[in-house]
Amino acid sequence: MPYVTMALGSLLFLIGVGFYFGTGASSVTALIPAFLGIPIEIAGLAALREGWRKHAMHVAVLLALFGFLGSARGLLQLPALLTGAELARPAAVAAQSITAVLCLLFVGLAVSSFVRARRAGSA
Repeated sequence: MPYVTMALGSLLFLIGVGFYFGTGASSVTALIPAFLGIPIEIAGLAALREGWRKHAMHVAVLLALFGFLGSARGLLQLPALLTGAELARPAAVAAQSITAVLCLLFVGLAVSSFVRARRAGSA
């Protein structure tokens, strides 16, 4: 899971930077996924150390959960974006939707990993 965590952090960073520059660097809020990805990446790096793994992974999941909750509203506007409806900030809807889906998938994978570790007796 530490490598999956680092991959999520990297993806979120790339999404934030990509959308920021892709929209003409007009709004710093486009960098929010990057600001979320950096501490997740750091938690993944910390989880490489056996003694820090449990705590670092819990921090990463908590951050991803906050990331999902903060960006889930983009999912509500996604159908309108996909049908070509007029939206005030279509790039924001896309970035929020991608962030929400990635964070939710990560939370699911991490919870599954926690359950497996608990059943194996290593937690």
